[in-house]
Amino acid sequence: MKYRPLMIVGAGSDVGKSIMVTALCRIFRQEGIRVAPFKAQNMALNSFVTSDGGEIGRAQAVQAQAAGIPPHVDMNPILLKPTAGVGSQVIVHGKVYGNLTAKEYYAHRSRLLRKVMASFWRLSQTYELVVLEGAGSAVELNLKKTDLVNFRIARRVNAAVILVADIDRGGIFAATIGTFHLLTRAERRLLAGFIINKFRGDSSLFQEGIEIIEARTHRPVLGLVPYMSDLVIPQEDSVALDRRGLPRPWWGANGARIGVVWLPHISNYTDFDPLEHMQGVSLRYLDHRDPIEAADLLILPGTKNTIADLIYLKRTGLYRRIQEYASAGGRIIGICGGFQILGKVVRDPLGVEGVPREEEALGLLPVTTTMAGVKTTTQVEARAVGITGGGQIVKAYEIHMGTSEGMGPGRAAFEIYQRNGRQAHVLDGWVRPDGRIWGTYLHGIFDNDGFRQALLREIMQDRGISWGSSSHWSYDAFQEDQFDRLAELVRGHVDMDRIRALIQT
Repeated sequence: MKYRPLMIVGAGSDVGKSIMVTALCRIFRQEGIRVAPFKAQNMALNSFVTSDGGEIGRAQAVQAQAAGIPPHVDMNPILLKPTAGVGSQVIVHGKVYGNLTAKEYYAHRSRLLRKVMASFWRLSQTYELVVLEGAGSAVELNLKKTDLVNFRIARRVNAAVILVADIDRGGIFAATIGTFHLLTRAERRLLAGFIINKFRGDSSLFQEGIEIIEARTHRPVLGLVPYMSDLVIPQEDSVALDRRGLPRPWWGANGARIGVVWLPHISNYTDFDPLEHMQGVSLRYLDHRDPIEAADLLILPGTKNTIADLIYLKRTGLYRRIQEYASAGGRIIGICGGFQILGKVVRDPLGVEGVPREEEALGLLPVTTTMAGVKTTTQVEARAVGITGGGQIVKAYEIHMGTSEGMGPGRAAFEIYQRNGRQAHVLDGWVRPDGRIWGTYLHGIFDNDGFRQALLREIMQDRGISWGSSSHWSYDAFQEDQFDRLAELVRGHVDMDRIRALIQT
């Protein structure tokens, strides 16, 4: 059976569009509908690699997981990864299209629109229902003529549109009624109603507010979804990390204490979700204001601009403090860009990250990195060969534009034996002879339960503590439970009967 497309747009950024699409994908999957997510254009530094080596926004991979289907590049045909204040790396159908300023990008919009629509129609032929996600505010008036993701797409596919607004921010009437009155007549005809997100307190006290919105817009409020602080769904981008603020460090008395160095261009910080949400682990994001000495493990995360973030470490004094932490016997892991920062030097002869240059790195691994013009994007299966959990098998993925060569004491950290489903034999990363400092290009390694447990066991042995906490905890099972909880929450507070009526063709 085929259904009319459903689109979730927002009154602004970070109001809950991605979460709502995730919830609807899980609800419709539970009801036996073959459903797929779609976001025409996504700006995010948290990305994911599909089984055929294409790069898409992490949010669409999460939504596909909620829908019970494999992620595909058609679910996010355009991904923008900011590289500077005015430019982005543009990913189209999973591959690098170019580094463009906003003005240059808009000049390509006709061609890009064709690619967006081709992706949508392929999805609609494969699945019974497509749930689309908008971006930012749906009524940025100065950007409407170049819109590739909100109402322009909704009009082309005749989607039923629901607008999500965040009441926790305040200004809910301006967000809903104001947005409605900025829509054109054609856009208003597509707008089917509102969902008000992140409500705190007694919902009956907002009944008058609902009546005001409905009277002023002649559109129903389809749901009042409560704020649920303990629900864990991977975030779309580091904007969420910025908005919740960098928490000051606190360490559990007996748990594993892990610090992730916050970098201005941090990417793929969802790598650390399995550690952050595991019992017995205290994980905090640290910047130059925080002490790092108490950490049992310090992690340097991925970054979209390695050299710029390396300069940041030097400017703030973290560069020297990380070196001192290492000299005192601290454990350090570098992931992707963090691996590059652990090395001796990072060279960018082609100006991949802006202008041609090179920068001396931390010098904690005998590794030299050279930025390349071709991006590596692969799903891999690998074996830990030089580090904690030797022999452990991990499923992970690569997203990087550099090559790193180890020349000195140490050995590779992983042996990749499968890339994008094909047999391979590639050594990845580097580990010092004492095993306390190592780096890798592999994202997602902490998702693997066995590897994660082996790492934590070794960390706690340093403190003379036997690690048994959460020994049977499965991150995959945890994620599935979170999707089900999200679906239950939304189903209980959104008028799903009216939404089902909207998608009937």
